[in-house]
Amino acid sequence: MKKVFELNFRGRKLVVEHGELAKQATGAVLVRYGDTVVLSTTVISKNVNILADFFPLMVLYQEKLYSVGKIPGGFIKREGRPTDNATLAARMIDRPMRPMFKEDFKHEVQIVNTVLSVDQDNSPEMTAMFGSSLATCISGAPFDGPIAGVKVGRVNGEFVINPTTEQMELSDIDLTVAGTKHAINMVEAGSKEVSEEDMLEALMFGHEAIKELVAFQEEIIKEVGLPMMEYETLEISDELKEEIRSLASDKLDQAMRIKDKLEKYAAIDQIKEDVVAKYETENEALKEAELKELLTKVKLVLEEIEYEIFRKIVVKEKTRADGRKMTEIRPLSTAIDLLPRTHGSALFTRGQTQSLSIVTLGALGEHQILDGLTPEDEKRFMLHYNFPQFSVGETGRYGAPGRREIGHGALGERALLQVIPSEEEFPYTIRVVSEILESNGSSSQASICAGCMALMAAGVPIKAPVAGIAMGLITDGDDYTILTDIQGMEDHLGDMDFKVAGTKDGICALQMDIKIKGITREILKQALEQAKQARMEILEVITKQIPSPRKEVSKYAPKTCTFMINPDKIKDVIGRGGEMITKIICEESNVTSVNDVKAVKVDLEDDGRVIIYHTDQDVIDRTKARIESLTREVEKNKIYTGKVVKVEDFGCFVELWPGCEGLVHVSQLDQTRVEKASDVVKVGDEIIVKSLGYDNRGRLNLSRKQAFNKEK
Repeated sequence: MKKVFELNFRGRKLVVEHGELAKQATGAVLVRYGDTVVLSTTVISKNVNILADFFPLMVLYQEKLYSVGKIPGGFIKREGRPTDNATLAARMIDRPMRPMFKEDFKHEVQIVNTVLSVDQDNSPEMTAMFGSSLATCISGAPFDGPIAGVKVGRVNGEFVINPTTEQMELSDIDLTVAGTKHAINMVEAGSKEVSEEDMLEALMFGHEAIKELVAFQEEIIKEVGLPMMEYETLEISDELKEEIRSLASDKLDQAMRIKDKLEKYAAIDQIKEDVVAKYETENEALKEAELKELLTKVKLVLEEIEYEIFRKIVVKEKTRADGRKMTEIRPLSTAIDLLPRTHGSALFTRGQTQSLSIVTLGALGEHQILDGLTPEDEKRFMLHYNFPQFSVGETGRYGAPGRREIGHGALGERALLQVIPSEEEFPYTIRVVSEILESNGSSSQASICAGCMALMAAGVPIKAPVAGIAMGLITDGDDYTILTDIQGMEDHLGDMDFKVAGTKDGICALQMDIKIKGITREILKQALEQAKQARMEILEVITKQIPSPRKEVSKYAPKTCTFMINPDKIKDVIGRGGEMITKIICEESNVTSVNDVKAVKVDLEDDGRVIIYHTDQDVIDRTKARIESLTREVEKNKIYTGKVVKVEDFGCFVELWPGCEGLVHVSQLDQTRVEKASDVVKVGDEIIVKSLGYDNRGRLNLSRKQAFNKEK
């Protein structure tokens, strides 16, 4: 039976429909937010592997281009691989939901959001997050929700919940915040150098709106939700726990105090392997399934011991495994210009985390074309993040970038985008690639630091240097400690990964993920303050290496020239089927094809802006002269010197400049009567003519007779 629930949420209608669609899913709701419509479904597998060492949760965000009235581009006219935006949206939903499931729940869960209709003023991502939480809560899953998320903007000093597209153009904050009614548990933000105090207020403002959405979900769950399902768990006896503790606790405590990452991990792994091997040898008589269950229990207890020791060291003893203070950054080193033929390169090393970032500058026409649900159909600034397995001393799969790489790249891109010059200031497409060469935590923030230096080395006039730092949180009951510049183990065993990037004047990007149910305002405030102090230290190191952007781009980067022509003349520059522009490019570059790497690039904008790119300034100057000669406009009644290029009985054609020809009718050739044009002129003659303007068919008429009279 269909049921409909409505909420007037901050002036806009939020409608939930249940019981009509996707009834075979464990939980399903259709959510309408304005004209945005998303179907959210949750399915819980009946089969379970309680010995699995991870929770098999999959969150999908499926963009359907019909939702915005588009047909997919390319040869295959159907949706294929998820766009980066879809991948980021799925991650954004997964991150606040995953920590809310019971730790011992191992059934496979799939949450699928199908975007059916999109109103750009009502976020489909936030609609999908709301639907995902609600579909999961009513499914009977052991889920400590509901959760919800909102976007927060700030227009003219006033915070706005779920701002419209028009409001976002004016906003200096683009914040997504999610959580429960009790606390915030996920943050994603980009901002234009906003202060820590203002960002904290934006977070709290968003949380108040989240409480309203959670209360609405609770009403619906009470009416249509299923009771929480019973599920099988892995029971571990106290005797086994104590036995393993006596074998491993002291050894693990010593191993976890080793400072070097690889040495520490090797020692911990060896201790675990020895304990597991002991139980395997002593219980060879057990059946295979029984032995596998026992060894799984042993591994789980070892992880629990490791987790407890780590908390004791940090929270109780106030020490870190590598000996640093809680607010201390690992040793920093920087370098630029490592790669001679790239347009810009920089190396940033923080402890055992290292990013080599490379900048490439291209013509505006080389921008990325986007085929998705957002109004944006192209972008000229990109940051791509690569994380090879050798960076952590391991072997592994190599292929297309995964969700993590796309997410880290998007965070770095968001941070640096805030300081990238406008297209008018710097008419280039800009690509930054971060190659992670070594990693022990916070490689995304190292990418921001290296990327910033590479941009300055490439001569990109960024507004200010940007640095990033990752903060951590370790809790033990009511006690907690905030760590500056977390390394891998502190991230893995800790409760929070809070990344903050910005300039000396404010925050440019923010990302927070936590493994606990939520964090308070006090923790957020302290983390932001510590992050600011660390950011200033890193910025000092960056600016010592390269104080400001170089005044010129690399000699290997394309130089540029921008000028305006009459928009009506663009067709003349292009020519029939692109014949004229192809001729200009090939002749001035001395190449046979416009696709030759040595060919000059010419971008023609609809407003009449012409942008020319080439590494050789002479080629740019010649190309500009050709285009200007094509687009010069003949002034009526003005005297010109031209060359006769064709002679007919009725007159002759005179070229004023390349691409501009006019007719001197036989009656306009001389003061006396002329029978044939060839009696007066021949091809190659230079003659003085006066412009009579264009006739109604767009033909240029010239007069030698009137020019002759004027000269006399």
